[in-house]
Amino acid sequence: MAWRQIILKTRPIWISTQPHPTPAFSRFFSKSSLYVEKVGIPEFLNGIGKGVESHVAKLESEIGDFQKLLVSRTLKLKKLGIPCQQRKLILKYAHKYRLGLWRPRVQSVKS
Repeated sequence: MAWRQIILKTRPIWISTQPHPTPAFSRFFSKSSLYVEKVGIPEFLNGIGKGVESHVAKLESEIGDFQKLLVSRTLKLKKLGIPCQQRKLILKYAHKYRLGLWRPRVQSVKS
């Protein structure tokens, strides 16, 4: 008990005069990136990339709605003939999109 009182009395109190404890930390989030406003199946698959965008026509004709794609399971995608690695990517990014952790970015057009 005595040691605890000594430690508490001699501990320095840090008072920060800055609004944020780490001022350089805010600079990493100062840029806002461009995101697609309306997300459909083509924008979603193009945002994922890695060859998944080749299945746009197949998914639009079979599933039709982007919200249905977000809740579709691996067996449904397997029946559509989508390879395993691409199924994993679609399901991974659909889960991230549902949680609000990822959105497809706007494709920059090079002239």
